[in-house]
Amino acid sequence: MEKKEMGRRPELLVPASSLEVLKTAVMFGADAVYIGGEAFSLRAKAKNFSPEEMKEGIEFAHAHGVAVHVTANILAHNYDLDQAAAYFKELGDLGPDALIIADPGMVMLAKEHCPHIPIHISTQANNTNYMTYRFWYDQGIRRVVSARELSLREIKEIREQIPEDMEIEGFIHGAMCISYSGRCLLSNYFTGRDANRGACTHPCRWKYALMEESREGEYLPVFENERGTYIFNSKDLCMIEHIPEMMDAGIDSFKIEGRMKTALYVATVARTYRKAIDGALESQEAYEQILPWCQKQISQCTYRQFTTGFYFGKTDENTQIYENNTYEREAVYLGIVEDALSLSRLPESEAKEALLGRQAEGSLGEAHVAAITQRNKFSVGENIEIMKPDGRDVSCKVLAFVNEEGKLQESAPHAKQQLFVVLSEPVAVYDLLRKPAEA
Repeated sequence: MEKKEMGRRPELLVPASSLEVLKTAVMFGADAVYIGGEAFSLRAKAKNFSPEEMKEGIEFAHAHGVAVHVTANILAHNYDLDQAAAYFKELGDLGPDALIIADPGMVMLAKEHCPHIPIHISTQANNTNYMTYRFWYDQGIRRVVSARELSLREIKEIREQIPEDMEIEGFIHGAMCISYSGRCLLSNYFTGRDANRGACTHPCRWKYALMEESREGEYLPVFENERGTYIFNSKDLCMIEHIPEMMDAGIDSFKIEGRMKTALYVATVARTYRKAIDGALESQEAYEQILPWCQKQISQCTYRQFTTGFYFGKTDENTQIYENNTYEREAVYLGIVEDALSLSRLPESEAKEALLGRQAEGSLGEAHVAAITQRNKFSVGENIEIMKPDGRDVSCKVLAFVNEEGKLQESAPHAKQQLFVVLSEPVAVYDLLRKPAEA
C-alpha cells in the first residue's frame, strides 16, 4: 500500500449536545461537529437534536464551512430496524455530511435509504487492525474511527497498510471508557439501562469496595483512600502536548469526546486544539510557542486527571485508572452572548433610564451590554472574563443586570434567566462569559 503523505491539515471534530453548543463549536474553531438525533445515538441522556434543530444546525454549520456528522451508532435489535430505515430516509433529506455507524446491519440500511451520505465506522465497532479497515474499505467506507486501545505505533502501521483515500479518525481529548471501546455491560447489569443503546448510567464512576464471601457486610478497600475506591474509574484523555505525534501517525480527524458537555467545555477545547493544530502545521517552533497557552486553557473546563491513554503504551505515568472520580474545575460557565448592544438599545424601562443617567453623570463609565441566558450565579461588581473565539480572554467588571421585566438586580442566582448584563468591556455575539471557580 502507498504510504500516506504526512503533515496534511487534520480535521478538528468537536461534539455538540444542542443547537447552542453546535453554534459555539463552529464559532470557536471546529472543522466539523458531530451530533445525535432523537434516536439511535449512544448518548440517550444528551439533549440531542430534533429534526428541526438538526436542519437549522446543518444550515448554520454549512454557512460557516463546517461539516456535520450524525451519530447512529447503537447496536441495533430486530425491533429497531424499521424505525432505523425511516430515520435514515429522514436524514437523507436533511443532508448531513456523514453518518457515524457501528452496526453492520445499520450500515446496510443507511446505504439503502440514504446512499448519498458517506458512512464513518464508529469506534464502537472495535477497529483494531488494518485488515478491519480494509474490510470496511471493500464495503465502500472511506473513514473508520480507531479503537481507543490502539497505540500511535499501531495506528501508523494501519496507515501504511490501507489505501491512500481511506481516512483514520482518532480521539484526541475527553472521557475514556474502562471497557473495550465502550462495549460496557455494567450499566445494563446494575440498572437495566444499556450503555450500547445510549442509556449508560456511568457505573464506572461509582464507588466500589471488595467483599469476601464469608464476611458479608465487611467491606475491604482495594487501596487506601479516604473517599472510597474507584477501581473502574478512568482519567480523561488529553493529547494537547502531542499534536505532532498524532499527525505523524497519519490520523486524518482529531475527535474530541463530549456530547453531553457544556458550551464552556466545547468552546474551550475547540479553541485550544484549533490553536495547537494550526501551530503544529506552521512549524515545530510555532507549536512549542503556543503550547503553554494551550496547557493553561485546557484546564479551564471541567475534567478529571489527564492521561495519554493507550497512545504510548502502558507506563506508570500514563496509567488510565486513578484514585478518585473528582472533577477538576477552574472556570464556571456564565452564558454565551446572544446579542451585543449599547445602553441606548435596551428596551425602554426605568432601569434603562437609571443606567443612562449614571453614564451621563460619569459614575458608570463605558458600558457594553450582553444579552445572555444565565447558566451559573454571578453578581454585580464581580470581575469575570470574556472568552473570544480568536483566542483572546478579556477581563471585565459586571456593572449591572437588567432582567426581562426591565428591573435592575444585584445578582443572577437563577439558571436560565434571560438577562442584559452591563459590562465594562466590549462583547460580540458568540463570545462566552466565564469566571474562576471557587476554591
